[in-house]
Amino acid sequence: MPSSPPPGRLRRLPSHFRQDFAASLVVFLVALPLCVGVAVASGVPAELGLVTGIVGGLVTGMMRGSSLQVSGPAAGLTVLVLESVRTFGPAGLGVIVLAAGLVQTALGLLRWGRWFRAISLSVVEGMLAGIGLVIVAGQLYAAAGVPAPEGGAARLAALPAALAGALADPRAVASVAVAAGTVLVIVGWPRLPGRAGALPGALVAVLLAGLVTALAGLPVAAVRVDGVLAAVRTPDPAAFLLLAEPAVLGTVLAFALIASAESLFSAAAVDRLHDGPPTDYDRELLAQGAGNTLCGLLGALPLTAVIVRSSANVRAGARTRVSRVLHGVWLLVFAALLPGALAYVPLPALAGILVHAGWKLIPFRGIVALWRGHRGEAAVLAATAAAIVAVGMLEGVLAGLGLAVAKAAWEASHLRVDHTDEPPPPDRPSPPDQPSPSGRRPASGEPFAHGEPGPPAVGVLRVRLSGGATFLRLPKLLDVLEALPRDRPVEVDLSGLHHLDHACRAAVTAWAERHAAAGPHPVRLHPFPDPHAAPAAAPAPAGP
Repeated sequence: MPSSPPPGRLRRLPSHFRQDFAASLVVFLVALPLCVGVAVASGVPAELGLVTGIVGGLVTGMMRGSSLQVSGPAAGLTVLVLESVRTFGPAGLGVIVLAAGLVQTALGLLRWGRWFRAISLSVVEGMLAGIGLVIVAGQLYAAAGVPAPEGGAARLAALPAALAGALADPRAVASVAVAAGTVLVIVGWPRLPGRAGALPGALVAVLLAGLVTALAGLPVAAVRVDGVLAAVRTPDPAAFLLLAEPAVLGTVLAFALIASAESLFSAAAVDRLHDGPPTDYDRELLAQGAGNTLCGLLGALPLTAVIVRSSANVRAGARTRVSRVLHGVWLLVFAALLPGALAYVPLPALAGILVHAGWKLIPFRGIVALWRGHRGEAAVLAATAAAIVAVGMLEGVLAGLGLAVAKAAWEASHLRVDHTDEPPPPDRPSPPDQPSPSGRRPASGEPFAHGEPGPPAVGVLRVRLSGGATFLRLPKLLDVLEALPRDRPVEVDLSGLHHLDHACRAAVTAWAERHAAAGPHPVRLHPFPDPHAAPAAAPAPAGP
C-alpha cells in the first residue's frame, strides 16, 4: 500500500495555491492597463499588448528562472519599439522581436546570463532615465492630442509651445484634463486608508477616466478595437529579408541586450523582496528568449520582466510561479471575452499612465546619491540619458558603455606615489670616493688630512609606488620622479604595484638611468621591473 504524503504537505499546497490565486488577480489588474497603454504608445494595436502579456504569463511564466518575476510589455522598450514600427513597419517589428528572442535563447544556452550583471548600474539607470524622459515628452503630446516631433531632443524643445497652444483648443484642454486626472489618481489612490488603497491605482484611474468621459460627454479619443485575432499577424516570409540590413541587425542586438539587461536587473531586485529560491540567470534568459521568439511569431510587442508587476506579485503574497501563469490566464480570458471593453478607455488616460510610468523610470534618488558619493558614476548616468534623448536608444547605450569602460580603466590605473626622506645614520664614515671640501680626492684607502672634515653624510630618499601604473598615469609618475633631487641616493619600491604596463616599465627604467648618470649617487629599483636587466647604477667617478 503506497504511503500517503505527510499531512504538512497537504496543508501547504492549498495554502500556496490560495495565495498564488489571490496574487494573480492583483497582478492581472496591474498588468491590464499597462499592457494596453504600452501598446498604444508603441504605435501598434492595443490588443497586441494583451498578446504579449499572455505570452509572458503562459510561456515565460511556466519556465524556470525567477519564480516570482512577471514578464510582459514594458515601458522601457516603448521608445525602441516605436522607432522600429515607424522605420520597418509592423511586419518588420515581428521579425526583429523574433530574432531578438533567438539571440536571447542563444545567450542563455551559452550560459552568458550571469555576465549581464557586469553591466554598469550607472549605464542601466541612465538608460532608464533617458527612456523615461522620452516617454514623458512623447505622452504629453498624446495627452494634448497633438502630433509629436521626431526625435527626443525635438520633443523636449517644442513641448512648452505645444502645450501652450493646446490651451486654446477646448478639445485639447479636455484631453489634458483627463490625462492630468489620471496621474493624480495613480499617485493618490495608494494613500487612501483601508482596503480601497490596495486596488491598483492605474486600473482605478482608467475606470474613473472612462466613467467621467462617458457621463460628461468629453470630446476625447478612445482606444480603437479590432479584435485580438485581427491584430495578430505572423511575419511574412519576405519580411525576413530585412535581417540582411545592418540597421535591422543593430536594432535586433539592441532589443536583445536591453531586454535581457532589464530582465536580469529586475530579477536581482525581486530576489531582494522575498526569501524564496534565487534567480537562475541563465534559465531566466532562456525563458525571456522563448517568450520573445513566440511574440515575434505572433507579430506582438517584445516582452521583458517588469519590476512594477513583479513587486506587486511579491507584495500580494505569491509563493510560486503559479501566480504569474494565472495572471496570463486572466489576460487571455479578458482578450477572448471582453475585448470590446477597451473601446471605452480614453487615450488620454493611457497617456497619463505612461507619463507616470516614464517619470518613475527616472532614478532621482539614485542620481542624488551618486552625485554625493560617486560623481564619475553620476556623469556616466547623465551622459547616457542625454545621448538617448539626443541621438537614440542604441547609440546612447553604446555611448554609456564606452564611458563606463573608460572610467573603469582610468580608476584601475590609479597610482599613488609616496616618498620619505630618511635621515643619515649617525657616525657614518664619509665614503672614500667623495672629494673633500677642499676639492682634493684622497687615494684609495687614504684618510682625509688632519683637521679637514669629510663630506656630510646623506640619507636615502625612498619612493614607494602603489596601485596601477599604466600609460594613463605616466605623466604624473614622471613629473614626481623627475622632481626628485639628484644629490641623494634614491630607492624606488615597486612592490605595491598590482600592475605595471610596458610603457611605465620602460619609462621608470630610463629615468633611473638618467638620474643615476646625472648625480653622484645610485638609483635602486626593487623589485626591478625587468628581470633580465640589472638595476641602474651610478657611473664610476673620474679621477682627480
